[in-house]
Amino acid sequence: MRVTAGKYKGRTLIENKYSHIRPTADMVKQAIFNKLAFRLPNSKILDLFAGTGALGIEGISRNAQEVVFVDRDPRSAQLVRDNLKRMGEDARVIKADYAKAIESLRGEKFDIILLDPPYKSGFYENAVRLLAENDLLAEDGVIVCEHDKTDKFDFSPFAVEDEKIYGTKMVTFLKKSLQE
Repeated sequence: MRVTAGKYKGRTLIENKYSHIRPTADMVKQAIFNKLAFRLPNSKILDLFAGTGALGIEGISRNAQEVVFVDRDPRSAQLVRDNLKRMGEDARVIKADYAKAIESLRGEKFDIILLDPPYKSGFYENAVRLLAENDLLAEDGVIVCEHDKTDKFDFSPFAVEDEKIYGTKMVTFLKKSLQE
């Protein structure tokens, strides 16, 4: 795993040795962040289900102003901290269940929310609902959901802005619905 662009381009992250973490492939990560390029400078990012922290660190490398990492597993939270240290960065790492973390962030606004829970976990729809209930997405913000291309979700109250398929993976980009 490596950072694909920005000030840390080419820097490697600590090798993932945990079976519970499924890192985003570099090609998919690069495609996601290339699509988000105009949104990244000075943005505030929430990396839910952070795992290794690779997605949020990619955002830092590409000039995000702030990234908040969330993962309930202590090994993942430590891996995120270690990867941040490797980059010489400091960021908020919340070791908590995603639902509790989302509620604790009420009142904050994020320009980009990275949502990549374990596949087949059943967390997508609940996480999206909690993000809406706690009003964490900035007005022109985007939620980026990485999932298996065969999975179908109800992302309401958000609207699908775009979808891209990369092999067996799909990335769905959500925005606030006009009906909100």
